Amino acid sequence: MKDRANLSTGESDVTEIKRVLLTGAAGQLGILVSDYLTRRLEAGELETVTLSDVQPVASDHPQVRCVQCDLADEQAVDAMVQGVDAIIHLGGISVESDWKSLTRANLVGSINLWEAAQRRGIDRIIFASSNHAVGRYPSDEVIDHTAPVRPDSRYGVTKSFGEDLAWLYSARGDVRGFCIRIGSCLAEPKTVRHRSTLLQHDDFMQLLAIGLAGDYRFEVVFGASDVPRPYWDNRNAERLGYRPTFHPQDFERFELADDETTYVGGPFAVGKIDVPEL
Repeated sequence: MKDRANLSTGESDVTEIKRVLLTGAAGQLGILVSDYLTRRLEAGELETVTLSDVQPVASDHPQVRCVQCDLADEQAVDAMVQGVDAIIHLGGISVESDWKSLTRANLVGSINLWEAAQRRGIDRIIFASSNHAVGRYPSDEVIDHTAPVRPDSRYGVTKSFGEDLAWLYSARGDVRGFCIRIGSCLAEPKTVRHRSTLLQHDDFMQLLAIGLAGDYRFEVVFGASDVPRPYWDNRNAERLGYRPTFHPQDFERFELADDETTYVGGPFAVGKIDVPEL
């Protein structure tokens, strides 16, 4: 596992990222990232942005292309990725669900995306992984990016699978992989658990910027701000230049609801797996 978590090589032939595709653009985080990418367009840092989702997406910006695409449609994905340098992959189901739904959206969709990226010579994929890939670690145990995965749910398994895809296509292919294990991406903390998992929006955008510009082959980082009670040792992100702007003292002005749990994954990690009727 340590080998899988450390594949940076310090290569010098880094592609300048100017054309970015965002999947899952209609989702809650997708809307935030769409705005971030549009600001980078207006600042002249990017040339084009493609917004994609299984739902309709729209933009008035002349340098933004909008594509309605089901990631499980291999041909549609292949057509969509043409002409981009990097992909920010937020698409798929972001909650626990049944295997049939998760397989189509999160497994087949991700396979199609990495296959198309390799085929079309895309430099990198920034993958929105999740804390639920390691959600069955006890909440009193601090782990780093080299710890073996311990998914807490079917959803967590699909995120671990996405990390494995990123590893494979970076190790044996040409597509760099940058996996962000997102904690709780919010504007502000709302519960006690967020003292360990909060990823404030500006800090998320900073991690995306590192993923878009960094010189690496494969990296796993945790998507967390400078929280007062961390579950994760995030020095690998700091090594790559991450400097979170939301700090322990910023939590003091918020009244937090009590949601203490035994495991890192919170409610995803407790109880038995319910088996849906087929």
